[in-house]
Amino acid sequence: MKKYNINKNLRISVFRSNKHIYVQIIDDNLKTTLTSSSSVEVLKKNDQIKHKTKIEISYEVGKLLGIKAQKLKLKKVVFDKGKYMYHGRVKSLANGIRKMGLNF
Repeated sequence: MKKYNINKNLRISVFRSNKHIYVQIIDDNLKTTLTSSSSVEVLKKNDQIKHKTKIEISYEVGKLLGIKAQKLKLKKVVFDKGKYMYHGRVKSLANGIRKMGLNF
């Protein structure tokens, strides 16, 4: 596993559809995706989550991305919410990521 320098341009990119939310950490210098997470992945791993709201599922997606970022030794990134407003599922996703120790 590589240890990524926190001074590089790392960003979290968010895509939200009507049913799911997808998030990935991108290294803009290398133009590669370091890790990603989605509501599809979370729903496959845990059957009990299926009965939760989209906002609660987004929080779990953020926590999962935070865990993956910890394994890569990432500390600081930029949060790129794109065209989406910072509320609801996007805000819940960001809170889940922050809970796992990733700063932005």
